[in-house]
Amino acid sequence: MRVFSALLIPMLLTVSAAAQDMQATDEPAAEAPDFTEIDGGMASYYGDELAGNRTASGERFDPRQMTGAHRSLPFGSKVRVTNVSNGDSVVVRINDRGPFSRGRVIDISHAAAREIGMHRSGTARVKLALLNDD
Repeated sequence: MRVFSALLIPMLLTVSAAAQDMQATDEPAAEAPDFTEIDGGMASYYGDELAGNRTASGERFDPRQMTGAHRSLPFGSKVRVTNVSNGDSVVVRINDRGPFSRGRVIDISHAAAREIGMHRSGTARVKLALLNDD
């Protein structure tokens, strides 16, 4: 117990001093980024055979538009989808619900899939960032 206390007390004092130093800086706070990373995982894309079908938001699906489906983001949200393997990214507008395949985080239109280089494979590991409305 004595050894534990001997190690713990200096550690707590160091953390406390570091916290006070952080509060005492005169540097302005860093600007908030214009996005929030929200997710990562596998993406897939809608086939062209779904063109003209109604999305969950009520609009007709157009595979030439930069749109996507997410399970919970509000309709109209803008999301940057980045293909992890090549770094290419595209901004899509959420207008549908899904994907409903296990392990998928977003479905995107064919045009968006082409932009990030996943139209041949059909799926890609991606990072998602929700863009602010500024």
